[in-house]
Amino acid sequence: MTLDYEFLAPPYIVFGWGKRRELGTLARALGRRAFVVLGSRTLQRNGTWDALAASLREAGIEATLASIIAREPEVDDVDRLVATLRGHNAGAGDLVLGLGGGAAIDLAKAAAALATNRHGESVRDFLEGVGKGLQITEPPLPILAMPTTGGTGTEATKNAVISVPDAMVKKSIRSPLMVPRVVLVDPELSVSVPPETTAWTGMDAITQLIESYICRFAKPIPQALAIHGLTLALPNVRGAVRDGTSRPAREAMAHAALLSGMALANSGLGFAHGVAAALGVFANVPHGLACAMMLPVALRVNREVAERPLAELARTVLPGSRPSADALIDHVNALCAELSVPTRLSQVGVRPDQLDDLVRGSRGNSMNGNPRQLSDPELRAVLEECL
Repeated sequence: MTLDYEFLAPPYIVFGWGKRRELGTLARALGRRAFVVLGSRTLQRNGTWDALAASLREAGIEATLASIIAREPEVDDVDRLVATLRGHNAGAGDLVLGLGGGAAIDLAKAAAALATNRHGESVRDFLEGVGKGLQITEPPLPILAMPTTGGTGTEATKNAVISVPDAMVKKSIRSPLMVPRVVLVDPELSVSVPPETTAWTGMDAITQLIESYICRFAKPIPQALAIHGLTLALPNVRGAVRDGTSRPAREAMAHAALLSGMALANSGLGFAHGVAAALGVFANVPHGLACAMMLPVALRVNREVAERPLAELARTVLPGSRPSADALIDHVNALCAELSVPTRLSQVGVRPDQLDDLVRGSRGNSMNGNPRQLSDPELRAVLEECL
């Protein structure tokens, strides 16, 4: 780690229980028309969306429900939403509201960027590693991000992860211009998230915090955020799973997720997230579950080269524990066991003949940040041990 760094974060963050009631006021500062990307029909069924739409109307904002997505966004999802935005002549005075988990917010971020950057035919042209290498050069439509799951942290990042089905990869569209202008985090919105999803998204946040701390490109401010996030998440993820209505637990996990987004956006990630992307593509494993499964493996793989930062984390986020890398690894293993995280890849449908694809699909920005650089044969051997 050096002291030569940059730090990027959303310019305005509003956090607090019940703060969703400020949506209209916050949105009015960005525009007069809001194109909404909704991440769950549950928000419609339980009346949450109706209340938020009313808040927008009271603020004089015309709200259009432009897209509903219940899975990770694909190229066609982005392109369809971009066509909708352009069909409405979206531009000055308009905003995009991403309301939901990481899928909804990523879709909102990507479409907001492509609505104003017309020099490509598809979002694929802008994706790292598979497109034409096009860059975001014009400011996107203003984005207001409202996360509801307490996990991904994408409300605070500069990229959106998009699946490319025909190439069997997940890749990012990325630009500092894509950081949401306003982030509104109301932990009360996560109360309706089921226990299993709460566990997986919570472990996603924990994985992001640990990986950004030990990343090859770790920086001081993200490391400080990671420490604070882990002191919130490690003791509270169980409580959020056991009692979804627990205000302290939901607040802790929502705050930890927000911090994890800022940490990863400014440092990077590692093995767990690299492999998680491939597991999503080739085995349809939900991202949070994949991260939860791969975090213990990543810690084991990186133990020798990252012993010092892992011990630092143990000393600061596990009070009363021995300050060692093994203490943190043991704690994570116990947490995963308590949350019933599968330990074998075969338990989530991975077959031996998929290992080569998983190795190929694991390569990317996340794996590049891993403390220990693994060759393809080494990575395959690790994954084979996990079968």
